Amino acid sequence: MIHSLCDRKVILFQIMAPFNITNLNSDNIHVLDGGFATQLGCHIVDHIDGDPLWSARFLKTQPQAVIDTHLDFLRAGADVIMTNTYQASIPGFQKYLNLSAEEGYDLIKEAVNYAKIACDRFQEEFSDNSRLPLIVGSVGPYGASLHDGSEYTGAYGATTPIEVMREWHRPRIQALVDAGIRMLGIETIPCCVEAEMLVELIKEYPDVKAWVAFSCNHDGKCLVNGDNFQKAARKCYDLNPEQIVAVGVNCLAPKLVESLFKDFNVNRPKNPVPLIVYPNSGETYSVDLGDRWINRDKCESLVSYIPKWLDLGATWVGGCCRTYASDITRIKSEVMKWQHAQEQNRITENGSHKNNTNHL
Repeated sequence: MIHSLCDRKVILFQIMAPFNITNLNSDNIHVLDGGFATQLGCHIVDHIDGDPLWSARFLKTQPQAVIDTHLDFLRAGADVIMTNTYQASIPGFQKYLNLSAEEGYDLIKEAVNYAKIACDRFQEEFSDNSRLPLIVGSVGPYGASLHDGSEYTGAYGATTPIEVMREWHRPRIQALVDAGIRMLGIETIPCCVEAEMLVELIKEYPDVKAWVAFSCNHDGKCLVNGDNFQKAARKCYDLNPEQIVAVGVNCLAPKLVESLFKDFNVNRPKNPVPLIVYPNSGETYSVDLGDRWINRDKCESLVSYIPKWLDLGATWVGGCCRTYASDITRIKSEVMKWQHAQEQNRITENGSHKNNTNHL
């Protein structure tokens, strides 16, 4: 049964300048896609949450549904789509899909191809516009492969050797790069030690850019393992400012973002760090109730927070778990309204300045 929240009546946004991968540290606002597994559920009847490969399983079993999910987000107005590789790994594909190491490597590359197919089809639908979406390779945390909940605590960061995490990540990143990816989304990272390792690892791929998004605690200050968010995020950016285009947070309740971002760049007025945010809906994931999300009726609208995040310096915004293509349409609309208001303010300020000059 198709999920009742799978609203395909979305506005088809077509206005966007082509991306320049070498100049992403601009003031432009980039709208990301939403929760891939969430939207994928609009196209399949299989259970997704709780699967050891999560949505990555369907790269093998239902590739057309993967392509259609990417298309949903593009049609909804996403400037950026992420590959369905958050929980993809060669060992995982070997264990749960009975693939060889080579076949697992190729399946990660195929995930990039599915995103490219979606972009090609989208551009065929709207051949008269200049919109060129950016495909970003999703790189989820090592902890997601352990299936013991440690990705939600970051506890493995204190017990797992850095070398082990590095060698687990390296082939999946290599596969993404070999498939043509030039931008990585290092996301839902629960501990600073893994984030720092990944920031250093991508130096092996000097033509690749990346963002780093952390998994944060309910206190609005720290990563889920207790590391201070702002300290960890600034450190990662400063370790590799040539390649890191943004740092921030993802898959947390929208209400927690403001306290994490407040005063982030207060000491860097001339060289602010670009910020990225793509939260979940605010729902709670329950393992005890059968690996499902609950309390949607208690959530505030994600979209209502967008202007504040933009005011705080976010230049990359989107959604994560439990956000649909229809949510991305609303985010896009809110971003455009904010940009219009900013432009009107600049016009008003320039007019006032000219009037004051004329009276001198």
